[in-house]
Amino acid sequence: MWLVRQFSTFTISLLILVGCQSVDVADFSTFGDNAASVEDLSKVAYYKDDELLTLGKVQFKEKNYGMAYAIFKRAVEVFPNDPAAWLGYAASADMVGRFDNADRGYALLAKWIPNRTEYLNNVGYSYLLRGKLVSARRYFLRAYEIDPANETTANNLELLRNSASFAKRG
Repeated sequence: MWLVRQFSTFTISLLILVGCQSVDVADFSTFGDNAASVEDLSKVAYYKDDELLTLGKVQFKEKNYGMAYAIFKRAVEVFPNDPAAWLGYAASADMVGRFDNADRGYALLAKWIPNRTEYLNNVGYSYLLRGKLVSARRYFLRAYEIDPANETTANNLELLRNSASFAKRG
């Protein structure tokens, strides 16, 4: 009799929990995003227009740097001569700490767009993330010389000033 009562209580509890589910458990992914928003693009052979770049920029803006890195990595495979793809790849590589891959991207971009403020700001920010403040300053100042009204450059110089005022920690 006790076992039947326990089984009934368990069954009723399970039915209540199942009845309360308003979302499908499969809607959640490892990244915390809704699974519908995380498309698997690895097997797609053709991308219309700037689909990969747009998706990569969205993920980067949402601070999903790992996902942005994966998307931009695919973008540089599909569009190996596109500076925008390489810029996104290098920036997202910086944010996930893959400075070796970021350097590879910046080396290519140095040949294609060496005097663009986006490139100079990104390289400077990469050095800032690594703690190489002198190199970061050099790139930020070059970006400032090209476009003194650029808001990103002004913000990066302010970040640099704040970083220089903090004590170095081991």
